[in-house]
Amino acid sequence: MKNLQIIQIIIAALLMLAILLQNRGVGLSGVFGGAGNIYRTKRGLEKKLFIATIILAVLFFSISLAVVLLYKR
Repeated sequence: MKNLQIIQIIIAALLMLAILLQNRGVGLSGVFGGAGNIYRTKRGLEKKLFIATIILAVLFFSISLAVVLLYKR
């Protein structure tokens, strides 16, 4: 049980880091009517970071669910 919680904290920190490292692209220009409708494909490191974010989010959700289910018992 404790091991899952430690892993959950580590994955949460990695997930926050992965989210903060991603480019925003539009920023606040969309609020003031800027052109934020430019479509770009993700390439290279940006694509790997995007995929890593998805994987970390799924892992975090799965471990959180496991902790809740194990804590119920």
